[in-house]
Amino acid sequence: MITIVDYGMGNLRSVQKAFELYCPKVKVSSSASDMLSADKVILPGVGAFGKAMEELNNRGLVEPIKACVKQGKPFLGICMGIQLLFPDSEEAKGVKGLGIFKGSVKRFSDNVGLKIPHMGWNRIKRASGREPVSVLKDVPDGSYMYFVHSYYVEPEDKSIVACETEYGRTFASGISKDNVYAFQFHPEKSQSAGLKIVKNFAEL
Repeated sequence: MITIVDYGMGNLRSVQKAFELYCPKVKVSSSASDMLSADKVILPGVGAFGKAMEELNNRGLVEPIKACVKQGKPFLGICMGIQLLFPDSEEAKGVKGLGIFKGSVKRFSDNVGLKIPHMGWNRIKRASGREPVSVLKDVPDGSYMYFVHSYYVEPEDKSIVACETEYGRTFASGISKDNVYAFQFHPEKSQSAGLKIVKNFAEL
């Protein structure tokens, strides 16, 4: 069973439909017990960091998420889901994130002629020096993925960066460590290359 965490942020149906291609049991739920009993957990989301953490706290989902990670369940963050894994964000100063990884979430600079948000198709490149990441198996280096975001994660530990993308600067578009994987782009909206990530995670 894969449980997709529902905290009222984003269109979860597209994530559910993508994973149902490879897993017969996919459930969208805001129940802590559904998360804790699942084989795998997905934390998607779009919107603002502060509102997302408010919803997770109000629904009592912060500690269950941390418990799932600690238990070693395969865990996947998508879009806002990657940012929430960090302690804080420039988008909502003073708001505490999940703090699974050390680092911060920063806004793209307005001073280099970038359109913000970073929206549309862009390439991902495997991070140099990293061993191959299981969920990126059979995803060609340089594949295009679909992005919609104004903020990016900056991990303190650079060894967790799985893939990078260029947008005015090089930023971490994917991270992985142990049982946790997270991507700034939307695999479920990224056609065949993105669906390979979906398939790989479902088959872990």
